[in-house]
Amino acid sequence: MEMPEVSPMIAQSHLEPPRFTPSDRLSLHSVQDYDAAYRFSIEHLGAYWAQVARELEWDTPWHTDMAGSLPHFQFFVGGRGNVSVNCIDRHARQHSERTALIWIGEDGQERRWSYAALQSETAQFAQVLKDFGVEPGDVVALYLPNLLETFAAVHACYRIGAIYNIIFSGFSPTALYDRLADTHPKVVITADYAIRRGKKLPLKAQLDSILPQVPSIQRVIVVRRTGDPVPMVDVRDMYWDEALAQASGLADPVMLDANAPGFLIYTSGTTNKPKGLIHAGLGFLVAAYHNVKYALDLGPEDIYWCTADTGWLTFPIFELVGALAHGVTALVYEGALDFPQPDRTYQILEQYHVTKMFTAPTLLRMLARYGSTWRDPHDLSALRLVSLVGEPLDATTWQWVQDVIGHGRLEINNTYGQSETGSAWTSSVVGITPSKPGSCGMPLPGHAYQILDAQGTPVAPGQEGFLVLTQPFPGLTRGIWGNPERYESQYFSTFPGKYNTFDAAVEDADGHIWVLGRVDDVINVSGHRLSTMEMESALLLSPDVSEAAVVGIPDPVRGQVPVAFVTLANAASPEWRQQLSERVVKEIGTLARPDKIFALDAMPKTRSGKIVRRLLQELVMTDRPTGDVTGLEDPEVLPRIVEQVRQQS
Repeated sequence: MEMPEVSPMIAQSHLEPPRFTPSDRLSLHSVQDYDAAYRFSIEHLGAYWAQVARELEWDTPWHTDMAGSLPHFQFFVGGRGNVSVNCIDRHARQHSERTALIWIGEDGQERRWSYAALQSETAQFAQVLKDFGVEPGDVVALYLPNLLETFAAVHACYRIGAIYNIIFSGFSPTALYDRLADTHPKVVITADYAIRRGKKLPLKAQLDSILPQVPSIQRVIVVRRTGDPVPMVDVRDMYWDEALAQASGLADPVMLDANAPGFLIYTSGTTNKPKGLIHAGLGFLVAAYHNVKYALDLGPEDIYWCTADTGWLTFPIFELVGALAHGVTALVYEGALDFPQPDRTYQILEQYHVTKMFTAPTLLRMLARYGSTWRDPHDLSALRLVSLVGEPLDATTWQWVQDVIGHGRLEINNTYGQSETGSAWTSSVVGITPSKPGSCGMPLPGHAYQILDAQGTPVAPGQEGFLVLTQPFPGLTRGIWGNPERYESQYFSTFPGKYNTFDAAVEDADGHIWVLGRVDDVINVSGHRLSTMEMESALLLSPDVSEAAVVGIPDPVRGQVPVAFVTLANAASPEWRQQLSERVVKEIGTLARPDKIFALDAMPKTRSGKIVRRLLQELVMTDRPTGDVTGLEDPEVLPRIVEQVRQQS
């Protein structure tokens, strides 16, 4: 089979691991089943999604499966139900004592809630919100780390029809203010502190610093973590446990329209203000349930761990909503995944007999960088499946994970989605459709797409183009909060009637989608378009490189030139730069030779594990990052990076 030239990582796929054995819950049992289901789903889109939705619980049936088209559409028109009922109540009725959540602290502390306990806490806190005057359609802001109470707070909002806005607990006061000022919440739920790398991060104090500028906030509820005193304002502020004690009862679920807004999540901006994406509550539930079913095949027998932070959409899709909808036992971890020692991830996998894991490629590259000696003492025989999102997993790390972590028996499923899509819509159907290192799999049923050239014409297999979605699906964002014009102009103006992902992609001869990165990450060198992800993959073929990032820098002669950043896994030879440069040339060609290569001891990353390449580009171009840095997982790495680049310039 001839593979696209754009991917040196594709050629690295030699190992065919034993296939994951899917459960009887999957309605697809062969590649032929997948092909038939996909064709049916695109030809009968509304009927397909109605079939998925009927696997869940509804109070009022819908009269129309789907109405409208992109950009304005509805699913399950006339239907009413409740997300928290589907994620909690229906499991608590049948298996009340089954463990729903296991919270693990960075220091090893543990707390557990059964489905019955989660239902009780959720219903009680929902009543707290009602007692505070929160009504359907009101916004409640959640400025929380990964805690059990975060689950109860989210589902309390779902229970009464409030629109929740999850805000990453690592954001600065400025970023927090932007998100609160845009949504005018009545209530904010926070914690006294978040814990990260053994340090207390003062969430309540950060919130207090901007509250005078957000007059809509009437109540602040604080989850008490450490026992250390924090400033509390009489009447306005109340601790979580005290609020529960004063609740007037347990709130009954409110049955909501299938297309009513369920939550907001903000995408970070650079120069523009961040966008508040609106997701329909029940539409998102159906999409997340469907996504988890095929990308993870989760069930009540699984011990499952999603390593994402609650402030990124990965967590609502694959844990808060999608996982609970399948009645799973889920781990909730607060802390760094390599602290206090590099084997912290392995300790958790072993101690809790984790069967399935959802994470980011960055974590796996970090583990590979630490080497196999940290993995060797741990029994990971329970682990059967690792699914991924965020960016494609390069072939070198894929092979390392399969050999070292999985001992040749893991299913590794790389998926692709965006905050806007509300699901990772390209993915292997685990155990059914094949995976390839670096590929994002094939589109899940119910998702119609094309790869287009700049004129909007579909390109042939193996050719690069713009990845677009051509039909709606329930998880797709329904708009931008307070700015419907921006929703239409940003996503639907380039290719009218089609959602523009702004990602470049290639489809191979087998129907696998290879996402090459943002359109802006395809740089033009002397008139030739080159994928920065392709160059990164070439660098990662070196055993000396554990992480790589490539950015395009303006050049007066060639238009743009690539500049590379690497973290080195081993003690490199004096010629390491020359060796890496030659490797890129060998894999791609002379045009791709990096103009410069910088060695860093750490990359700037978001809490979800993505490398913030924009900051690296700004650093090379202006000598100092000037954009938003509030989403960094560890802001303290930035001064070190600045100094390292200056020393090597």
